[in-house]
Amino acid sequence: MADPHIHHVNLQPIIGGGEIYTRSLTRALADAGARVTLYVHPSNALWDGLAGERISLVRVADERGLLERLPAERSIVVTQSPISTETVAELARRHFVAGFAHMPMFQRSAEIFNVYHYAITVSRYCVELLRAAGVKRVHPEPVYGIADLARSSAPLLARSPYLWDRNKFRDVLLGALAPLAEGFRSRPAFARRPGLTLGIVSLIAPIKQLPQLFSIVTPHIARHPEVRLEIFGEGGYAQVRDLRRALAPLGERARFWGFQANVAAIYPELDYLMTGLPEKEALGQNAIEAQAAGTPVLAPNAPPFTETVLDGKGGFLYRDPREDGGADFARLLEAIVAGRPRPDPRAAKEHLATFGYPALVERARRLLDRLDRLSRP
Repeated sequence: MADPHIHHVNLQPIIGGGEIYTRSLTRALADAGARVTLYVHPSNALWDGLAGERISLVRVADERGLLERLPAERSIVVTQSPISTETVAELARRHFVAGFAHMPMFQRSAEIFNVYHYAITVSRYCVELLRAAGVKRVHPEPVYGIADLARSSAPLLARSPYLWDRNKFRDVLLGALAPLAEGFRSRPAFARRPGLTLGIVSLIAPIKQLPQLFSIVTPHIARHPEVRLEIFGEGGYAQVRDLRRALAPLGERARFWGFQANVAAIYPELDYLMTGLPEKEALGQNAIEAQAAGTPVLAPNAPPFTETVLDGKGGFLYRDPREDGGADFARLLEAIVAGRPRPDPRAAKEHLATFGYPALVERARRLLDRLDRLSRP
């Protein structure tokens, strides 16, 4: 494919795993030989500094702006963030349009991916679910994400864990009052406490199912007074509220730190990263990041975590606690507290190389070749 030009789209105003993935893939597409125009939301600072010789940024606030700024001639458009069916259909009339599925097709409709010319996703688990849902044009290779830790050098200071939804009246009201309260709050810096430190580094989003997970495993954690839980991330009011309720038995042993850009400073402070529940998770960017930083992962023994975590090497997999009331997790935690050796995921070099940047560039090169062949009249 000679000098391909990819129009890459992510209009999310927030920073989550999909946005970190978009940034990495944009760089990889450029290093694989493409010119990339990236269309992004103007309020999202993640993209600052990304533009370069083969990458240009176009800031658009909505889908209408996207349609207006895309070229008139037929082009290859690759979307990352959710796009309405109407806009995808309009794009498909004018361009060759491929869409990334960042959510597994579990208890959700895959119909929109039949409007796209091509569907791409980030794990074998998601490839299989797309095919099972009847989507016919699926990229056969999972385009795995990578550990992208170099995002900020900001200090780890306490911030609000709430991410206000401007489409909900309650959140609009609370979001308007929150800055007033913030002015009276202290902003302590994070400091690790003695004991065993478990951590969450994630959006507190419904797909993570963190309240459900911790409603089961918190009583088992509570039996070990030396175990602490540190939560780095933000989420909607209801998800944060429900997670607080699930963690209530831990009292001050569970602390919320809000969104932190400097994830590279977080992982070395954790003994283990905890994921959420599996089936609504596409890959688990945080699990990849943690292992690259040398922090092992505790995750349910199910896809997609069975793709990203080698049991006993990248961390430990335990039975889904909804199946056994958390009994297997309790046994695992008991063994860790009693001194079970902590694995160093960096020793599994071949496995981690799958989620390294050179491997992503090669996956991007193969994807470019496929898009070129499919997009030809």
